[in-house]
Amino acid sequence: MAKIHFRPYTTKQILLFPQRIDENIAEDDPVRLVNGLIDQLDLTSFRKLYKEYGRSPFHPRMMLKAVIYGYMNNVYSCRKIEERLKRDVHFIWLSGYEKPDFATINRFRNRVKKEINAVFTQVVLLLAERGFVSLEVEYIDGTKIESKANRYTFVWRKTVEKNRARLQEKIRVLLEQIDEVIAQDNASEQDKVEFTPELLHSMATELNAALAAEPKPVTKEEKEKHKQRKKQAKELQEKAEKLAEYDKHLETMGERNSYSKTDPDATFMRLKEDAMNNGQTKPAYNLQIGTENQFITDFMLFPNPTDTLTMIPFFSSYSNRYDRLPGECCADAGYGSEENYSFMEANDMEAYVKYNYFHKEQKRAFKDDIFRLENLYYNKDGDYYVCPMGQHMEHTGTVHTKTESGFRTLTSVYRAKNCEGCPLRWGCYKGKEPARTIRANHQLMQYKQQARDRLTSEKGLEHRSKRPIEPEAVFGQMKYDMQYKRFRHFGKDKVNMDFAFFATAFNIKKMIATMKRVA
Repeated sequence: MAKIHFRPYTTKQILLFPQRIDENIAEDDPVRLVNGLIDQLDLTSFRKLYKEYGRSPFHPRMMLKAVIYGYMNNVYSCRKIEERLKRDVHFIWLSGYEKPDFATINRFRNRVKKEINAVFTQVVLLLAERGFVSLEVEYIDGTKIESKANRYTFVWRKTVEKNRARLQEKIRVLLEQIDEVIAQDNASEQDKVEFTPELLHSMATELNAALAAEPKPVTKEEKEKHKQRKKQAKELQEKAEKLAEYDKHLETMGERNSYSKTDPDATFMRLKEDAMNNGQTKPAYNLQIGTENQFITDFMLFPNPTDTLTMIPFFSSYSNRYDRLPGECCADAGYGSEENYSFMEANDMEAYVKYNYFHKEQKRAFKDDIFRLENLYYNKDGDYYVCPMGQHMEHTGTVHTKTESGFRTLTSVYRAKNCEGCPLRWGCYKGKEPARTIRANHQLMQYKQQARDRLTSEKGLEHRSKRPIEPEAVFGQMKYDMQYKRFRHFGKDKVNMDFAFFATAFNIKKMIATMKRVA
């Protein structure tokens, strides 16, 4: 019977690992490309974050490589990055076998929370130099990502305002019960003005001073009265503190309708990921991104759940990054407002941006509806509309409105002379008024016509076909391939820092995948 010879096996060797650990790393491995790309970045701004004395810190370039490579591999936890730096051959080679602990890694991320935005911008500019993006076209979309905050720490504006109004009434009732001259005088002056915490604290202080100056009560009735006054002064102080709490809630909320106590920058929004299907709101941020060829070229976080008011601030961020604006913009109907169209026209941008009924107006039912404002004949010289029965609807006035951001719009009002007895009234309008009234924003209608012409052109059809596979594809890869579904930090500045790391890692990972596919 032949004797089997096995290879020698022992774990207690003096040189268990090869002298060069990179022997086990392929030449085209992503870790080598990450190493080379980050070596090209200018990190001089990082130097000011460190002190010139004390223990020598870990090199920021090494730390940046370790964190970004971790994010590229869906490793977002500092503890897990620490573990990889000790066990994973790729991390060990990338870090030069440096072993920072999780606290050091976390401090590094927080230390560079402003500089990481510049790193992201540098990476995008490198992509532009290599032809991956042109920065001439921007596909914009938004998604809501849940905050780390607890789901049941909500503060609602309507509840706070209602409770604050009730408290104001209770304070008035309490002051009516206080028979001190000082308190009554102050209360009489404030009958038509809301009380403030400072005023109530002042009144409570004066009331306590007046009670302290009184002679010591002797009889039972005097003691009972003195006790009652002290109780009222204490109650007034408590209501002042409660009023200050409500005012602090409103101050923190700003223009929002809600916020979370554990993450005051997060707003409660309805998310698509609703396991209970009951429309439950969760603390979240509205993440807006701009993409080109599925690379993230810009990003910004907003507290408001709708997209309409995010476009202009988003373009301001883009301009700050690259000192210019893109020549073309493509977005869905959530961004199709007069304010946004006006901004893009003023900055010589071609707006391939849909409006609310763009798809609806392509249908035959819309075009055949003779009663719709869009299908009525408008005489520009005479400034009147003609109804389906041929009656002129004359201009009767103009309505001035202002958006939440302060943008002013003009809406013209037109009214028919008399619609009584009209055989088409059944389908024209359902109001009880004797004549139909319509409102038309001519400037917005002109912008919509321009957008319609662009969107239905050959170039517009190309943009419309690419838009669903631009930001939508990035969101899908982000949430499902890279499992980035929830922020892991409190506060907008830290959340912004975390996503800057992620966006940088995402772009590098996408660049490597594109290079391999082309090769």
